[in-house]
This record gives sequence, structure tokens and C-alpha cells, in this order.
Amino acid sequence: MPKTSSHHVTIIGGGPAGLMAAEVLSQAGVRVDLYDGMPSVGRKFLLAGVGGMNITHSEDYPAFVSRYAERAPHMAPLLRAFGAQALCEWIHGLGIETFIGTSGRVFPTDMKAAPLLRAWLKRLRDQGVIIHTRHRWLGWNAEGGLLIHSPDGDKVVHSDAVLLALGGGSWSRLGSDGAWLKLLENKGVPYVRLQPSNCGFDVSAWSELLVSKFAGAPLKNVAIGLADDLPRLGECVITATGIEGSLIYALSAPIREAINRDGSATVHIDLLPSKSLDKIQTALAKSRGSRSMSKHLHSQLGLDGVKAALLRELAPAGHFNDPAKLAVDIKALPLTLVQTRPLDEAISTAGGVPFETLDERLMLKQVPGVFCAGEMLDWEAPTGGYLLTGCFASGYMSGQGILAWLEASGD
Repeated sequence: MPKTSSHHVTIIGGGPAGLMAAEVLSQAGVRVDLYDGMPSVGRKFLLAGVGGMNITHSEDYPAFVSRYAERAPHMAPLLRAFGAQALCEWIHGLGIETFIGTSGRVFPTDMKAAPLLRAWLKRLRDQGVIIHTRHRWLGWNAEGGLLIHSPDGDKVVHSDAVLLALGGGSWSRLGSDGAWLKLLENKGVPYVRLQPSNCGFDVSAWSELLVSKFAGAPLKNVAIGLADDLPRLGECVITATGIEGSLIYALSAPIREAINRDGSATVHIDLLPSKSLDKIQTALAKSRGSRSMSKHLHSQLGLDGVKAALLRELAPAGHFNDPAKLAVDIKALPLTLVQTRPLDEAISTAGGVPFETLDERLMLKQVPGVFCAGEMLDWEAPTGGYLLTGCFASGYMSGQGILAWLEASGD
């Protein structure tokens, strides 16, 4: 059992970051009250486990930290303190084993989030953490107390330190609605506006034929690149309004920024990444006799279904009579994207509280004793375990930071 402490900490937000900070603090004997506006905690965490709980990634640290792009220097100290290996060891300590998939992603052996969350919540309660659900934070009163709306009415909460772990602005039905932006702004805390991350994109318009036949169809074994970047292999999905899926999510940040800057972004799709341009040109140059171009593409290249439909949709009509030009289209089919899908549909969000407004302990410089963690910080990462690892790491670091600040502040 941890030694008892006279300190009391309030945590707002019951996602992975808030719960991890609660564990760090309660293990040190600090009294913790955690408040969440939803009927239960960890709702977005459970959603992330639908279809397989990808908890982290097994790649080497230099590659891992690079996934956080321009925020890598700020995320590096967090990941050194509690990175992928530490996260796996922590999960094993809850009695849940993990395995590494073929892509390097790490999963619990049962692929589910619920057993992990149940074991975790039991540990937290055994350590004395008190969880208050259906309690929504409304800001501060004039004396600096936290205003909390509860089923029993409004209340004011005072504590020695506060952690805000309120999530981003996507999936508001699960609790992360970004309402905290205004509350921090009222305190003079600057923020970067929230934007969709790991999201789908719209085109100006698909043809009715493409939508009616192929909306929802997976586009497998393709490569997509933006500008001069090396195309990435993967798969995505054609939607009624555009395109989404794991390959697009991985490129969402640069695509979004290009749209912000130029009004649109053009990606290039390699429909046959396993075939060279020369081989495709040679195959298309063969006589097709009385066969249609569709049958020629199928017999010579195995190109049919949604790939053939997308080629017909995006390639200039005249190119179908020019094998050389059509081959170039197959290897680099231009698709212009005009906007992200709505913020609430995104897997995660970019923007939030900048690291520049925090000290090394993740405490707000403008509001001493108030710390921030999780997705509400201004960082983003692709899917593949990086998002969850970042949230866990920031929760761990904020918990350690609170302990250090409490010790420095004295009783």
C-alpha cells in the first residue's frame, strides 16, 4: 500500500491520460478525485478497441517518436519516461498479455479493450481513487475553485492541484467536445484551434454512377502520395463524398495543411504499385481487337472493380486511346481533395493547448497548479498505437509532474 499523503488532487477527464495520472498519484498516496461528464469513464478508449485494441507499436524508438512529426521534440521526453515498452509492461501487470501483429502493432491477446479497462478501474479503486461520473466541469469561480455540475446540482471543488485531461473535439457523444477551449481562454491560456486528424476527405463531387456502385468499396493494394513524397502502400475506402481509411489517415495531416494553405490538395494514387510503368505500358499497347477497354484492362493488368471505376472517373477520356498516357494515370492517378470531413467524425484532433504554454511538468504557466495531458495538448499522430501511447505517456508525465510540484510547494 502507498504511504498516505495530506495532498488532494482533482482530475477532470476519465480517458487514458486522466486515468494514468490517477494511478501515478494514488500509488504515491495522494488522494485523488476524478470527474467525468459521461455516465462511465473510458468511453473513447473502448471505442478504439472495437475491431481490435491496438494499444501501441513495436518499432524502434527513433522511428516511433518521428511519428509525432513537428511535435516529436516535445513528445520525446514523455515517451522516454513512459513509452511503448513501459506501456506493455504496465498492461502485463494488469494480468493481460500482448502480442505483436505482422504490421508491428501491439494488441492484447484477446484484442479487446473492456477487460483491460475493468482490471485497471479495479486497481484504481483499490488504491483509493474516487471516480465521479455525470460530473461536468464548468470552469473556475472567483476564488479559483472548480465549478462542477453534478446530478445533485452545482458544487465547488478545491484541491492542491488539478489535472485537465479533457480530450480533443472529435466524437463528442463520447465526451470529448472541446468545450474546455472557452474555459481556458477565459483564464488567458492561448490555444491552437482544433482540426480533424486521422480523418476522411471530400472531393468536389463523384459521379452518380461511382457513388451508386462503389460507395463503401475498399480500395486495396494501392499506394498514395502527396506532392513529391514517396507514396505509401495500404488501403482506403471510397465514400459517397470522397475517400477515407487507414492509408488516408496516415496522410491526413499534410493533406489538411495543404487544403488550409491552397484551398485543395491533390494526391496521386498508384493503382498497381507492384507493376512498373514500363510493364503497364507494354501490356496496354497490346492489341485488344474487338474487346472493350474494360476487358483489356482486366485481361492484361487484372484491373477491374473499384480500381477500374476510379480510373474511368478521374483519367481524361482521351487517355483511354493512348496506352502511354493511360499507364501514367494508372501509376499516378490524380485525386483532388477539397475539405476534411467534419471534426466530430475524425478519429482524433490536432490543435489544443500548445506545449509552449506548459512547463516541463505539463503545468500551465499562466495557472500554477493546473496541469494538462492527453489529446487536449497540441500534438497529433497517426493510428497504429501512437495516439494511445501519447495519451498514456502524457498522463504518466503529468502525474509525475504533479507529485514534483506538490513536493516543491510543501504541505
